[in-house]
Amino acid sequence: MIKFLNNFFKLKKSNFENKTNFKKLVSKKGIQYLFKSFSTYSNEAELRFVGGCVRKIINDEKVTDIDLSTNLNPNSVIEVLKKNKINFHKTGIAHGTITAIIDDSTFEITSLRKDIKTDGRHAEIEFTSDWLEDASRRDFTFNAIYSDLNGNLFDPFNGKKDLFDGVIKFIGDPSKRIKEDYLRILRYIRFFSEYSKIQHNKNTIRIIKQNLIGIKQISKERQIQELKKIISIKNFKNINSNKVTKELFLTIFPELKYIHRLSKLDNLRKDILKYKNFEFVLSLLLIDKTEDCEYFIYKYNLSNKEKDKINLLNSIYSEEPNRDFFKKENLTKIILKYGKENLIDILDFRILTTSKNQNLILDLKNYFIKLEIPVMPIKAKDLIEKFNLKEGKLLGLILKEVEEQWLNNNFKISNSQIEDIIKSKRI
Repeated sequence: MIKFLNNFFKLKKSNFENKTNFKKLVSKKGIQYLFKSFSTYSNEAELRFVGGCVRKIINDEKVTDIDLSTNLNPNSVIEVLKKNKINFHKTGIAHGTITAIIDDSTFEITSLRKDIKTDGRHAEIEFTSDWLEDASRRDFTFNAIYSDLNGNLFDPFNGKKDLFDGVIKFIGDPSKRIKEDYLRILRYIRFFSEYSKIQHNKNTIRIIKQNLIGIKQISKERQIQELKKIISIKNFKNINSNKVTKELFLTIFPELKYIHRLSKLDNLRKDILKYKNFEFVLSLLLIDKTEDCEYFIYKYNLSNKEKDKINLLNSIYSEEPNRDFFKKENLTKIILKYGKENLIDILDFRILTTSKNQNLILDLKNYFIKLEIPVMPIKAKDLIEKFNLKEGKLLGLILKEVEEQWLNNNFKISNSQIEDIIKSKRI
């Protein structure tokens, strides 16, 4: 029966060979060489694009990651790559995934497989040569579309139509799909926010709510990776407009309770958010005057870069900076200490969280965007040579005071001023 269905669905072909983004993709020498390597390996060997890259081509989005499927088992894939002198990493060989590297581009090649047993986090798999079996274990219909090098689509669950119609549909039984991997609940939120053109299916939401407890089985690392993808989609700012989506999101990430800050944004604030990275948007949803911010950072073990940005914005927000804080002299010290990007983020965070002094903040932002950050011209060795000073604690105190006066004097300081500082510190 499976074989019959497989052959039946193969007959239901469509293609996108005339789409510009597909032509651009397959014109790359690395892609051409990789497909040729498989087609010349044996008469049965097949390699096809799959998943996100196919979905994005259909939807005229920019393709970033290229995922491929093959009916060869991992050992045969390795043989193909070695035979054609293609570098590779055994990134996920236990689950049939090998990453090929050609001209600094990476391609994830996964052998067709079927799930034998799952526990909501991990799956025991078995390799297969049946494309329909592989498609049947995937999550959503529009993620189970395959394409060969000529643009012929193999779409057994009509995922292309669902994508055009804005329907987010699990393959088969939603309860079974979710129990196989509870991360699919977060993926549902992402894809609904990004592609949906209709309301949630009530039965699907009922099943998701029944299985929300399963999210706890998913590692915090996988959860935060999916959160980054959710936050990065262009429609994320509209999450408050759908009550069900918002409720699901906050049930999983209750610390992000300031999601309402994304509501009713004017054009200025929309434009600011358009160019902000994950840690800035996360800060916007997270920061308040409680310990939730510190708890979230600890709970999800964020990177040092992410922690530093959140902690910086949190420290300033918690102090409720007054008008004096936003004087050029004070902000100049901040830009020299933390850099221009961090200062602009501080000003943008202020714009997004309050309407107070907005024109003042905008003027300051424009000023510092254009400002060429000066470098303190006086170094320790200059003080030693010019003023006969010696290395030690006194030199450090003098240098610090010199920098302070240089900052406060619009990046200028004279020798006589330095001499006065030296005299005052020696007393």
